[in-house]
Amino acid sequence: MARDTSFEKSYEDLSSGRRWFLLILASMGSSIIYAPAYLKAVFYDPLQQALGVTNTELGAVFGAYAIAALICYLPSGIIADKLRMRTLSSVGFLGTAVLTLIYAALPSIEVLYAVFVMMGITTILIWWGVRYKLVRLVSKEDEYPKRIGISYGIYGVAGLAIGFISTGFVAAVGENLGLGVSLYLGFLGIIIGILGVLSLLFIPKFKGEIKSEGGFNLSEFVSAFKNPVVWLAAISLFFVYFFYTGVTYTTPYLTGILGASLVVTTIIANIRNYGITLLSGPIFGFIANRFKPSVVIAAGSVVFIVALGALMLLPPEPAVVVIAAVLIILLGFIANGAFGVVSAQLTEGRVPLHYFGAATGILSIIGFLPDTFSSIWFGAIMDGQTNAAGDVAASAYQEIFLILIGAALLATLASLVLFFFVKRKNAKLDKTTPEQAA
Repeated sequence: MARDTSFEKSYEDLSSGRRWFLLILASMGSSIIYAPAYLKAVFYDPLQQALGVTNTELGAVFGAYAIAALICYLPSGIIADKLRMRTLSSVGFLGTAVLTLIYAALPSIEVLYAVFVMMGITTILIWWGVRYKLVRLVSKEDEYPKRIGISYGIYGVAGLAIGFISTGFVAAVGENLGLGVSLYLGFLGIIIGILGVLSLLFIPKFKGEIKSEGGFNLSEFVSAFKNPVVWLAAISLFFVYFFYTGVTYTTPYLTGILGASLVVTTIIANIRNYGITLLSGPIFGFIANRFKPSVVIAAGSVVFIVALGALMLLPPEPAVVVIAAVLIILLGFIANGAFGVVSAQLTEGRVPLHYFGAATGILSIIGFLPDTFSSIWFGAIMDGQTNAAGDVAASAYQEIFLILIGAALLATLASLVLFFFVKRKNAKLDKTTPEQAA
């Protein structure tokens, strides 16, 4: 039986206002839907205390989310081609909203594991493919680069706004950290639920959004698997993502070692995580356009090493908080910018379009692997150097920062290897072209 397409809409059928509304919806959603799962990046100390867990347990809960997400990356692309954006967006938002409200009740560690695994399904398997495809559906082909750039800007604004609201919750509840975390998670759950309802009401059935043929193509993955550029880019992403996520440990370092107040630390963490995205993405993208993405990543990683080394050399006292804050924001700028252009190494290496999607899938699986173990590893380092009063020693953070410096060094090497490999390969291609023409 033929599918009824009488109510399907195309780009031309939508008003300019509705197209902009859907762009904002997808962009805001891509920031807010992940806020509950990544709450420890901003609220590390309050979250740990509110949940009554160790640093290792907090890392393990996030590790459970990361493993679920890792399993879901590849099939999420197939699902995005098989189901409507309205369905995926509304179900992803509403499912995550329910899980966030359960999280807001500050449940037992066992329930937390279940909640985070389910979030891996709702945010990755169901929602991961929505943002880019929905932005594409509300853009003309030649508008997409500009619109996706605007989308990243909206992403940063939304994250920053939500982050500063979180600061308000911290300031309002004073010493009652459990109440502050619970209220903030409840607030996030309501906002995510509203986004789900808006998706159901305003995202139309688009013409051509459902792929009726094809799906998983093994030959595409075999081709991508055999391409050295894909592996080099994946290794580069692995180490860039490692130090990109590891920067979040400067948050408990500010409060626990340098003595910054919780409100000040939360503000700095929000600027580092979201506010800096407004600048780092466009700036790194522009520079990578002028030069090579691999060179920009290598140079950025070196600057990261220098800045983190400078932070480690600061004396552990409140007098250096301002200098530390500047260095931490610089670290966030470099980490965000480098992470934003890593995938561009695929185009630098001329990965063919017919298996580019498979290449990005491999990139995601390998590149995001640090999420499955880094939080547990760093949590164990912190717990192993915690005194009877519950204070983490400065040496624990020094150890973590040294590991991040090692990751940045390996990211530099991987990106430079990719640069020289591609340069050599392109030189060979340029030499063979005239002979083939003859």
